[in-house]
Amino acid sequence: MAKNHTRYIFSMGELKRKDNSIVFKNQKNNFYIPVEETRELYCLNEVSFNTKFLDFIAKAGITIHFFNYHGYYSGTFYPKENLVSGDLTVRQANTYVNNRLVVAKAIVKAIRQNIYDILYHYYRHDKKSLKTTLDFLKTDIPKFLNKELEIKQILFLEGQIWMKFYESFKHFLPKDFIMNKRVKRPPDNPMNALVSFGNTILYTKTISAIYQTHLNQTISFLHEPREARFSLSLDISEAFKPIIVFKTIFDLVNRNQLQVAKHFDKELNYSLLNETGKKIFIDALETRLNNTFIHPKLKRKVSYKHCIKLDAYKLIKFITEDKDFMPFLLKDKF
Repeated sequence: MAKNHTRYIFSMGELKRKDNSIVFKNQKNNFYIPVEETRELYCLNEVSFNTKFLDFIAKAGITIHFFNYHGYYSGTFYPKENLVSGDLTVRQANTYVNNRLVVAKAIVKAIRQNIYDILYHYYRHDKKSLKTTLDFLKTDIPKFLNKELEIKQILFLEGQIWMKFYESFKHFLPKDFIMNKRVKRPPDNPMNALVSFGNTILYTKTISAIYQTHLNQTISFLHEPREARFSLSLDISEAFKPIIVFKTIFDLVNRNQLQVAKHFDKELNYSLLNETGKKIFIDALETRLNNTFIHPKLKRKVSYKHCIKLDAYKLIKFITEDKDFMPFLLKDKF
């Protein structure tokens, strides 16, 4: 499947360079992937290759995201960074030291607002039982976010927002997809499986977006900067989770396009999407990511996917010019 320069590989096989093309070989056939039309490769199964292939991919500017057979994210290979700025890295680190809380608060405010707007859609469509949750998001959380807070307190509020969001699912989703609590490693039910897989796809999209800027992937503000992960991508992706991942899940589930019996692995207690389920979910995620609308400030069509990169640029403006930073808000789309 290909949309907007993204290719997904679902089966086991081998990736090779063939002249100036990429060839994926599995038990059935050889499949040619045009280099000039590809910017991202997703390997959702065991795939082999050699260093000659990686060198070819790097020169072509293609990013590869790897997942194991069970759908868990393994890591990302991306070409040598060309957009490197020592000056911005120093400024980004200084911002972490001096203004971390400003950025962290802005991210949590955006999460709160976007979750509110997603839930309000269902409230307007006769799900009045959501009123308590909406009141909590609209009234209670802002009271605390407007105070002087430490990072642990900001993270606690973020956790409360997500917890209330998960609890609200019982009001508008089928029983099979109610999530009593968030369980990540490994997911323990169909909804946790969808959320984990969707969040990981969004995380990798954010890695690719930040790669196209001068930002340092390891210096984050809401999440703790750690070794062995791109924590800034976790930051930037947060505001988009309700809009991209959860809205896609809600639509697929409520329209019966994803069903537990048909699209999840029975042998793993339905806690893992099967190949058909992955294809349906990924196709819907890609469609939503590439949906376009007229940007209120740019006055031109942009996609949700492009807005991820725009949020990275907003952060750069905050770091270098002290411009206000507020991640993408769904309400600003209209």
